[in-house]
Amino acid sequence: MAIYAIGDVQGCYDELSRLIDKLKFDPVDDELWFVGDLVNRGPRSLDVLRLVASLDKSATVTLGNHDLHLLAVAENPDTADTELVPIIAADDAGELLDWLAQQRLAVYRPELNTLMVHAGVERSWDPLQTVKLAREVESALRGKQRVDFLRHMYGRRPDRWSKNLEGMDRLRFITNCLTRIRFCYADGRLEFDHKGPPGQQPDDLIPWFDLPDRATETVRIVYGHWASLGLLQRSNLLAIDTGCVWGRELTAIRLEGPSRIYSVQAS
Repeated sequence: MAIYAIGDVQGCYDELSRLIDKLKFDPVDDELWFVGDLVNRGPRSLDVLRLVASLDKSATVTLGNHDLHLLAVAENPDTADTELVPIIAADDAGELLDWLAQQRLAVYRPELNTLMVHAGVERSWDPLQTVKLAREVESALRGKQRVDFLRHMYGRRPDRWSKNLEGMDRLRFITNCLTRIRFCYADGRLEFDHKGPPGQQPDDLIPWFDLPDRATETVRIVYGHWASLGLLQRSNLLAIDTGCVWGRELTAIRLEGPSRIYSVQAS
């Protein structure tokens, strides 16, 4: 049995197919973990969704900001990005969108000491709390609150965590933290403007994973979202968005046993 985490696909179906072939993936015994952003910007988002959905229980998916954006614009198709129109217009759109809305925002496997999210984790959240808070958003996506949640999902406030947050403010912060963050201020406030690699940000900004006293420091976190950061490997940190949609590579990493990296070049 092998478990592979795959970086942001973003509609790069051809590269995903080649990468899966390279892994010699066996859906009976192996698992594929996707860090999110299956869709948008790339040329074949519809095919990517169909492929990953067809993997059924052998695929584990965390939602990225582009995946949530697809769910939001599907409620108002006139606002859809060009790359997302084929999904919304497809005969199986309803089935695919319902499948997407059933996916997770955080996955934790204690036996692997591994937490997977799309973007990052708030400094004070431990793995179990992260999963518990993610379930609040997941419940909104899967229930009658879905349309209202997607309508009010966008926004930068609140930018600091408090256990006393309620309603949409609470759901929006959880969503922003798990699917959008790169940098934070020293006091933990989220910042959304700077997308370049560490070292090019203003002096008062810190990569979320370098904040001191992070409650997930001893847990391996697998994430994507940050193409300009590229592949980053630390003892308990694996960033695997290697910018396939920007003409670079699509990357997978084996999670159990000795870590091994696999990649294919963008077409």
